[in-house]
Amino acid sequence: MVDRHRLVSRHNPVYGTVETLAPLSVGNGKFCFTADCTGLQTFFDAYSAPEDGFPLCTMAEWGWHSYPNAPEDDSRLRLTPLDTFGRAVGYGIDETGQEELFRGLRQNAHKFHLGKIGFTLEGKPPALDTCTVRKQTLDLWEGRLYSEWTLAGTPVRTETLVHPWEDTLYVRVTSPLAAAGKLQVSLSFPYGSHKKSGADFTHVSGHRTVLTRKTGGGVEIERVMDGTRYRVTVGFTGISPDTLGDTGFLPSHTLTLGGKTGGPDTWEVAFRFAPLHIPVLDKEEDFREAGREQNLPSFTQARESCSGFWKAYWMSGGAMDFSGSADARAQELERRLVLSQYLTAIQSRGRFPPAETGLSCNSWYGKFHLEMHFWHSAHFALWGRAGVLKKSLGYYKKILPAARRIAASQGYKGARWPKMCDPRGLNSPSSIAVLLLWQQPHPIMLGELCYRAAPEEDFLGEYRDIILETAEFMESFVHWTEGGTCGVLGAPYIPAQERHDPKTVLNAPYELEYFRWGLKQADLWLARLGETPRFGDTAEKLAPPPHKDGLYLAHENCPDTFSAPPFCTDHPAMLAMYGVLKSEKIDPARMSATLDKALAVWDWNSLWGWDFPMMAMTAYRLGRLEDAVGLLLRDSPKNTYLPNGHNRQTGCNDLPLYLPGNGGLLLAAGMIAADKQGFPRGFNVQTEGLYAYL
Repeated sequence: MVDRHRLVSRHNPVYGTVETLAPLSVGNGKFCFTADCTGLQTFFDAYSAPEDGFPLCTMAEWGWHSYPNAPEDDSRLRLTPLDTFGRAVGYGIDETGQEELFRGLRQNAHKFHLGKIGFTLEGKPPALDTCTVRKQTLDLWEGRLYSEWTLAGTPVRTETLVHPWEDTLYVRVTSPLAAAGKLQVSLSFPYGSHKKSGADFTHVSGHRTVLTRKTGGGVEIERVMDGTRYRVTVGFTGISPDTLGDTGFLPSHTLTLGGKTGGPDTWEVAFRFAPLHIPVLDKEEDFREAGREQNLPSFTQARESCSGFWKAYWMSGGAMDFSGSADARAQELERRLVLSQYLTAIQSRGRFPPAETGLSCNSWYGKFHLEMHFWHSAHFALWGRAGVLKKSLGYYKKILPAARRIAASQGYKGARWPKMCDPRGLNSPSSIAVLLLWQQPHPIMLGELCYRAAPEEDFLGEYRDIILETAEFMESFVHWTEGGTCGVLGAPYIPAQERHDPKTVLNAPYELEYFRWGLKQADLWLARLGETPRFGDTAEKLAPPPHKDGLYLAHENCPDTFSAPPFCTDHPAMLAMYGVLKSEKIDPARMSATLDKALAVWDWNSLWGWDFPMMAMTAYRLGRLEDAVGLLLRDSPKNTYLPNGHNRQTGCNDLPLYLPGNGGLLLAAGMIAADKQGFPRGFNVQTEGLYAYL
């Protein structure tokens, strides 16, 4: 039996210095708080100011904002007609002459920073050089952050946690500065921003902050920011309510809490965030607290709930213990896996697919990239947490009408899933995004992984329409040649490797085999329901994956895949058809040679975090176990794993973290550990609760 407490706890991040590029976060999967060395966001500017900085944000999955006069839909967008086997299909790919509308659709709606919470010293923000870190520890088993530090030479201890079921931050502070009346906690509200920090502290006139209620043990604040409204309830002990001003507008958008001279040296403060009106959410009641008058749990109660949740989380689901391994790499792989489980738990367990930076900060305005949903969340099914995956899988039911409209507007059947979108499923215009294709089979794949983990007939019926209409689109996208005997995936589209002219792409192999697999899987889904299969003939008649000189190509019209730039950059996606998938159309010897060629000539600096686990999965399927581990741990800029466990995309300032890399790592390692071959010699691996991959 795996000693799960020991496994998890030996990878607690412990800091003795300020780590501005690797701050620590606490969260519950739908609400996340990222802290600096003080356990709060005291030094927001110092962490956020560098171009490659890691902003300290407070974010919730319901936290969406749009600028005034933002376009509500894309009905006015001028589409560019692209030839599609003799007929014109329009795509929103060109902003020329419609720049404001184009950019407005991309930037709205966006996630935003709900509120900066930090310390002040005698009413003023302290400088970073007045703070010294003694020890900061993120207790993974308990889900709590402990920070011991000095401010102006005086010790301070901070304990920070998030309630497991409420969007509430809890803080306990102990310091002589509190008893002396010199230390305060401030809550400052920014205007929403589409930029990385999600915050604009300069636009003070664009929003309203109103102190609506004040009691001896707390206050209530309402926030109005264009169409977005939310409430913050603050509860406290050890703080004097006399230090608070009267109810009414807070022109500085800042609430400051403090004690009096001779007061207690320990405070407890809670900040509950709850939506009142978020325009892009159809059913806002689903995101609200149980009731406005519900009392805030005490710090002790919240602490107990937090500890109970995290203990149950770590004791359930999968585990992978590498202790006793002779291979020196095993400990680092184990560290990355444990921290990746924590990070996906605090960032990616909500009702929506995550943004690529989760709830830490904005990437691409905080919108979802549905082609990344697989890399974010497929691992949950393998690690015994299929219920988590089912939550975000429900998003496809919500946006099915939008996906149907996209398909119908382009002359296709079924549902065509958007790529970059907000909760409404509105497809953001882009020179690339709207032409991507590889997200289409994802609902079938994710649904199948859930079903294999828990084969329930009700689940088959619940997702029947999603599976069926996804397959209907894929089948209608196929073009028939040679008198209807051969199906091809032809232009226009951009494959997963975003380096190709959409007008010339033909039979990109990953998309081709993913469509083949998805169509067959849809038939299996129908058969399980007792219905007649419909898509097998199309799947069998799809063209074989293109190859040349013993190597699989990026697509049929790209003979220079491995010899001419830019074709040997970005994702080597042809490898995915025998890693993510196990296509029966693949010649393993040819795929092995293709992997060798990619390892030899590919531009490693241009890869992304999920490419490494994707290639590792291919190597493993080929029986190349040592290569699989080497790829998971390869020293490369985009495969950097920081002390906090985040997969930093070094060289890409917009991505100080990258959750598809963490999710991909969990998926690949889970696939290997649950298979009979397992890890190579030198790895002593004890596993529990893992499910086999495809």
